[in-house]
Amino acid sequence: MTKEENQNLKNDSSERKLDENVNSDKNVQNIENEKKDEQKEKSSKEKLFEIEDKLTRTLAEMENQRRRFEKEKEEAFEYGGFAFAKEALNLIDNLERSKQVLENDETIKDTEALKKTLEHLKIINRDLISIFSKNNINPIDSLNKKLDPNYHQAMMEIEDDKKEPGTIVQEIQKGFTIGDRLLRPSLVGVSKKLENKDPKDKENKEKMDQK
Repeated sequence: MTKEENQNLKNDSSERKLDENVNSDKNVQNIENEKKDEQKEKSSKEKLFEIEDKLTRTLAEMENQRRRFEKEKEEAFEYGGFAFAKEALNLIDNLERSKQVLENDETIKDTEALKKTLEHLKIINRDLISIFSKNNINPIDSLNKKLDPNYHQAMMEIEDDKKEPGTIVQEIQKGFTIGDRLLRPSLVGVSKKLENKDPKDKENKEKMDQK
């Protein structure tokens, strides 16, 4: 083999090695580019997910705020006159007190004037209750009902064997609700069982009275 041929072989070999190195570098570069593209794609998906998550949370918060606003608006409309309604109940209380004073006045008892006055007071009271009812203010039923601490306040106990203990047998002051809220409780007297006194105590008392 001539020197020229040897030289050509060496050159070919060098070229092949150079091509292999170039191809190898290209493959490495391609792999790195693919990794970068994957990272970019992953990063874009993560960012998109974060944006969607934030958007979902924002919309949920907006919906919660809207519901709170609607509830507050409804309550303001329904219970805005709570304090006024509570004060207005004094009208009914004053009418009831006036009625009791007139009924207990011996100087006008059984007179025609008393009957007419009581009738007028009854009409006024009925009109007030009607106005309250139209504004969702209603009286609490009490008499012959079982005591309910949510609506009744017991002021006294009254001995009564005909009623179950805890039954309301007297209404001292009428209670009212506004909507589903308590405006004021009914002040009531409730029944309790008669106390069983020892017969011996009764005998001793009779003996003491005879002495």
